[in-house]
Amino acid sequence: LEESRNVQKQMKILQKKQAQVVKEKVHLQSEHSKAILARSKLESLCRELQRHNKTLKEENLQQAREEEERRKEATAHFQLTLNEIQAQLEQHDVHNAKLRQENIELGEKLKKLIEQYALREEHIDKVFKHKELQQQLVDAKLQQTTQLIKEAEEKHQREREFLLKEATESRHKCEQMKQQEAQLKQQLSLYMDKFEEFQTTMAKSNELFTTFRQEMEKMTKKIKKLEKETIVWRTKWENNNKALLQMAEE
Repeated sequence: LEESRNVQKQMKILQKKQAQVVKEKVHLQSEHSKAILARSKLESLCRELQRHNKTLKEENLQQAREEEERRKEATAHFQLTLNEIQAQLEQHDVHNAKLRQENIELGEKLKKLIEQYALREEHIDKVFKHKELQQQLVDAKLQQTTQLIKEAEEKHQREREFLLKEATESRHKCEQMKQQEAQLKQQLSLYMDKFEEFQTTMAKSNELFTTFRQEMEKMTKKIKKLEKETIVWRTKWENNNKALLQMAEE
């Protein structure tokens, strides 16, 4: 009986241990199921992260190639534009040199005509003012040709009124001066046309240079923007790699 009681006590102790072991087994099974579920979720997340990383890498490579192509196209366009502008500038330099030479020759011819006109009109005091005005016009590259014509017409009118009071010889001399003045007007009109053509050429050169400088500024801004976008995409790719390594370690 004593042994039977001892056996029953041991059986109760063993039953308690068995119940505790069963509870621990159930708990471990539950933990194991949770671990398996967490592992499957982690594997799914890892696969998804790998797919996302692969897609992001492909997008980065595609965008890098596109950016490289755009950069090459922009560089080629920039070089082509630069070559065109250089050729145009060279042509303008040659044309401007010819215009300067023509202006010098025309200035010398005009100076000779003015000297001849002044020698014939030395007895009139205002002829000296007219000569000085013409010399100033030559030095200023014919910028005041309109004013010169106006003053020449006024002077001719005064001379005509004065010479009408003289004899037939004075009237004949006035007619000769009028013919000379008409010739001077024609020459001055020619000089005005040459000078306007020169100003038009210089204005076109300035507009072309301004357009070129604006295109250079646009290309510089675009290249800076592309460099910033590349840095952003590279940072995202590095962050994704770090996250992938951390997930793999977990």
